[in-house]
Amino acid sequence: MSKIAALRPSVPMEWQINGLTLAGLSWGEPSGRPLLALHGWLDNAASFSQLAPLLTDFHVVALDLTGHGQSAHRSTDASYQIWDDLPEILGIVKALGWDTFDLVGHSRGAIIATLLASVYPERVRHLVLLDAVTPQPIEESAFPVQMRKALEDKPRLLIRANKVFACLEEAVASRTRNGLSETAAKLLVERNLRACSGGMTWTTDPRLHGASAVKLTGAQIRAVLEALDMPTLLMLASETADQASEYVAFAQRSIDDLVVQTIKGEHHFHMESGVTEVEQYMKRFLLETKKTESAL
Repeated sequence: MSKIAALRPSVPMEWQINGLTLAGLSWGEPSGRPLLALHGWLDNAASFSQLAPLLTDFHVVALDLTGHGQSAHRSTDASYQIWDDLPEILGIVKALGWDTFDLVGHSRGAIIATLLASVYPERVRHLVLLDAVTPQPIEESAFPVQMRKALEDKPRLLIRANKVFACLEEAVASRTRNGLSETAAKLLVERNLRACSGGMTWTTDPRLHGASAVKLTGAQIRAVLEALDMPTLLMLASETADQASEYVAFAQRSIDDLVVQTIKGEHHFHMESGVTEVEQYMKRFLLETKKTESAL
């Protein structure tokens, strides 16, 4: 553990929002500048446990999004569309007493952050996106096929059990096989396991593996991006930046105030060796960049 991390340990947090118990972690004093952090698919608030201690000017609050980590699962009649998280996020922001705040998201959390910032641009001071911007658009003609996928996935996933691991090390190994370092994988896994018969299993809701019933079209995504009037920083993993060139070009055409930066590493670069570089770019961006006059 670094000296900064030792001085800024995480503090567990919990909220009751819309009948759900939601959990998270925070770093720094509540008097610090508010920064909300949203993790990626199948991750949890520990996704920011390497980065948040370095952001010493900020009160960082990272959520376990619903169905992830230590947060509750949705009821059996509910879904996990990307916009389903927005009411709970807004409830937590209200509980924190934040009128305005900076917003950072990784992967699926970046997509959710983009949606939230587009709907409430007056509340988001700066938007930081880690290796994602929006979902892949879908053609309007594909709507029936997409809906059918979701309808067929739901009953199957309602009865699906998560994999059981004999020990923590086995669970960690299941994440390192997907490219995470052992240190990063252990941080995520330890917050995402519960004891069960035969060992331990994920706390994650299996329904998160299901198809979305509705996906945004290209025109809808363009409208989302064009509504972003705050300074926006997009950081991309160097290992996959070439694959992202098409949607990055689309984002650059659609977002007026966008900075794009490539960070050495893979998809979880904010938890790996690139974390210091991420912190340096983020601090400079958040503390020195302001909205342009036309956006005020």
